[in-house]
Amino acid sequence: MLLTIQQKYSIFILPYDGTNSIPIMTYIFLVASVLIGYLLASWIGKKNNILPFLLAFSGAFLLSITLFEMLPQVFSSDSEYVGVYIMCGILLQIILDFFSKGAEHGHVHLPHNQYFPWMLFVSLFIHAFLEGFPVHDNHHVLFGVIIHKIPIAAILSAYFIQAKYARGKILLFLGLFALATPLGSFLQAQYIPATTDQLVPINAVVIGVFLHVSTTILFESNKDHRFNFTKLLVIMLGVIMAWII
Repeated sequence: MLLTIQQKYSIFILPYDGTNSIPIMTYIFLVASVLIGYLLASWIGKKNNILPFLLAFSGAFLLSITLFEMLPQVFSSDSEYVGVYIMCGILLQIILDFFSKGAEHGHVHLPHNQYFPWMLFVSLFIHAFLEGFPVHDNHHVLFGVIIHKIPIAAILSAYFIQAKYARGKILLFLGLFALATPLGSFLQAQYIPATTDQLVPINAVVIGVFLHVSTTILFESNKDHRFNFTKLLVIMLGVIMAWII
């Protein structure tokens, strides 16, 4: 009886079973992370002193998850080109940064007009879409992506609100952004078996993206490169939390 109940509601359970199914809660958490970011931005308003610390924590956490979880997986494969794929991911993120002006790591530069920022949206959508692939078979990466999304969504929302964008336009942007990562996870689960070597190049590219974004966050977290003891503690906390989970 207990086994039947577990099987019936297994799609709502977070841990993975090695199959191509993804728990519904994974999608919910990914979308909710963007919603939390929007609510956080609405709550703090112009007093956004908390966002740099949250961003630093997320950068340290994401970098640690990449080093602790993702790198060992791809380098344990038989592929000879893992390093090449990782470098491709770094270069891809550099290109995306050119169009998004660094929004993936907390820099938002909006135009003075009220037109929809298509280049920013496309760049962020591609970035978020790629994040969804390793999420499917690694709940540690899922936590890293969620923690990464919250401050990014908060910073985007804060800038949109300050720029006096219409609420409908803000929600449209964030809604599509929130769906990008679940879409990547869904397509990976449907068309790329988690146990095949086809995932290695994709995950390696995502590692390159994560390395670029997370290290940029950490390197730019201190204004004028001045020592900030509180931010150092936050970064250390992010590393410890990633190690514990």
